[in-house]
Amino acid sequence: MSLFDRTAVEVIGKGGNNPTCSERTVFRWKAGQIRPEALSADTRRVLQAMFGCEVMALLSPPPAADEPQAPVFNLEQEITMTARDAQDKAGATAAASVSDTSLDQLTDDVSSLAHAYATVPPIDTFRRGRELQEALQSLRDRTQIPTQQQRLLELTGQTMALLAAAAFDLGSFGNARRLARAADLYGESARFDPLRAYADGILAYIAYFTGMPAEAVSKARHAQTYGGLGDTARRRLLAIEARAHGYLGDVDSARRTLRLSVEGDSGARDDLHDGVGGEFGFSAERLAMSSSSTALLIHDGDQAERSARHALDLISRRPRASRSAHVLGGAAADLAMARLLSDDVEGAADALTPLWDIPGEQRVTGVLVRTGQIQQFLAQPTYRAATLSRELRDRVEDFTRAASSHQLSTRSALLQLEA
Repeated sequence: MSLFDRTAVEVIGKGGNNPTCSERTVFRWKAGQIRPEALSADTRRVLQAMFGCEVMALLSPPPAADEPQAPVFNLEQEITMTARDAQDKAGATAAASVSDTSLDQLTDDVSSLAHAYATVPPIDTFRRGRELQEALQSLRDRTQIPTQQQRLLELTGQTMALLAAAAFDLGSFGNARRLARAADLYGESARFDPLRAYADGILAYIAYFTGMPAEAVSKARHAQTYGGLGDTARRRLLAIEARAHGYLGDVDSARRTLRLSVEGDSGARDDLHDGVGGEFGFSAERLAMSSSSTALLIHDGDQAERSARHALDLISRRPRASRSAHVLGGAAADLAMARLLSDDVEGAADALTPLWDIPGEQRVTGVLVRTGQIQQFLAQPTYRAATLSRELRDRVEDFTRAASSHQLSTRSALLQLEA
């Protein structure tokens, strides 16, 4: 702290108007470019305390321009003062930045979270995402560099989107909706349209699963209007739209949109769905699983079985450690449901075999909704008396109940994390 600043605190106090008197100001004053009267009252009080006399007496008034000793404007000194001011401000700006290495590490962390999403419990994703959110916010508060701010906005938005996906998988729809909207706002601030499209896709998915298929169609269609989207983004949005059409009973629209989701292959890519990938991507097996769900909604059992079997075949080719429990469980449940539509209870029981190995903490919303439909189907009078039907219904009920109990406990943990 300079002598002037220390004196200002003593004379004016910390609640004053922050008087200042830089080296350049003194120079311009001495050169006659600033009259002492132009200084603020607080500044004059501080200078008076520093020098023990009235400010007007500190320097004689500059001589008139026609006197021989009139000071001449010193260009070199003016340039020097300007350069010093610029250097000081540049130093302050440099201090208000963050390390590129830190940014690179956080970029890797967000990408790793997206790629691990399919194989870890959603509550773990939520906890790690919350930590990343706090780290990113800390860096945003420390930097004033526009390019760094842009990058941090994008990374924070991606983290919010992953938090929204995790909240949805935990059955916390209201929180998922809020987090998705937050991700959308970050995408808007960063002018990052693929993130906005992804966030709208989550909102469409939430609308679909909460019994609002018309809103789901609207959200999915709106998301497709953003510029700069690659094929992966469009496949994901079309698949969501197709399922919503199926829910509405609009068979023609569901088939048309489903066909577009499978056929779209222009080679276009974007920095989120393709560049980051992972949970932001939309794998072939996930598309096949979504297609089987749409086929069930429009009562096309044959197509549902083909798509579900295709999804299970694709996922079986992956290493066991990298298989998505969501896709595996969803496709198995869809295949079982397709067979039930043909009264093949034995085939349905066989199709559900992979389901029983899914850990409780990974029995996500999409899987539970499908198993709930199977349980409801087997509760019909036609199947109540049959031994195999009853055993299968009871086992599905136990699977769903255990998962629902687990979701309730993890939802409580989620709310504690948000507090």
